[in-house]
Order: sequence, then C-alpha cells, then structure tokens
Amino acid sequence: MRTVIFFGVFSVITTASAMAADPTGDWRVADGVAHIRVAECNGNMWGAVIWEKEPGGVDEHNPDVSKRSRPTLGIPILINMKKKPGVDQWEGEVYNANDGKTYSSKIKPIGSDKLEIQGCVLGFLCGGETWTRIAGPIPPSSAGPIPPSNANSLAKAAKTAVAPKTTGADQTAKMGQKQTAAAATADPVGDICLIPDIARLSH
Repeated sequence: MRTVIFFGVFSVITTASAMAADPTGDWRVADGVAHIRVAECNGNMWGAVIWEKEPGGVDEHNPDVSKRSRPTLGIPILINMKKKPGVDQWEGEVYNANDGKTYSSKIKPIGSDKLEIQGCVLGFLCGGETWTRIAGPIPPSSAGPIPPSNANSLAKAAKTAVAPKTTGADQTAKMGQKQTAAAATADPVGDICLIPDIARLSH
C-alpha cells in the first residue's frame, strides 16, 4: 500500500517561536501523496484525508478487521487534538494508515502556511513532517449534508443528480444541478466533522 502518512525515525523538528495561526484548512502532506483537511469539531481539531494521489486505497492495516475494507479517502488522521494552554499547539493522536497504528501527536502552525506534525511511539522515536497549506482556514463545522464515504459513491450520486426531462426545460435549473454535482465531485469529503467516525467520537 502506498504511504498516506509516514512517521519514521526522524530528528525532532525544532523551530523558532511560531506566529499565531489557525491550523484549520486543507494541507498537502510532505511527500505530496495526500491532502488532509483539518477542522474544529466540537472544540477540538480533527483531520481527515480529502484527496489521494493514487485513489482507491483501503485501510488494510487497521487493527479493527471490520474497517480494513473502508476507503482511505475520508479516514480520520488527526484525532481529537486539544489546544495546549498558552501556546499555539494542539495535542492528541495521529493515525498512520501505513501501519494501522495510532500515536501520540502534536500539531503546531508555523506562520500562516505551514503545519508541523510530530508523532511519538511510547514517548520516544519521535519524528514528524511539515505540511503546506493549500486552502483555508475554515470556520468551525456547521450543519450540512453527510458526505459519502468515498469518491466512487459520490461520483455515482453525481451521475444521477441530473434534471428530469421536461418539455419546456428550465436551463437555469439544469445548470444549477450540474454545478452542484461538479462541486461535489471536486470535494468528495466535504465537512469532515460529519464523517461518522469523527461525529461519533467528537461528541
């Protein structure tokens, strides 16, 4: 399976004092194989895969056998990250789809366009990487439609989301439906706070 996120044995990343910044938004991982959306869900930060360079992957290393066939698109990566008092840093867990393990983790914005990710195994073997902003920040989650679990189901839904045939076709309505379907295809995940695994654990 390709690497979605890899936390190997790296030197701990150290930086100067970071500018106050918002960690929410869409981020490109260091090796460019995935984009992660970070959002505030019920007061804490969560992150999920919203794009993959090689689509169609499944969470085959998950310790929960029932989840090994779920798409990697849409899976939670940053889990229940809580703000650390007095600093621009959030602490929680990171899920590594490459080995199916969950590690203690920290995220810290570096300026407005970088996000430093650190993960440790049992307090040592710490490593990390820096992600680059591609969109956002975004506001806290608001109510919206529950997104499909993967791009294939969304593409199928988009194909069926066409205007009904009429003798006096309303071109404006047809165009609106096409734009809605196109927007959904471009963003197959949407509000990550509505992903079932996140919605369940963040409340």
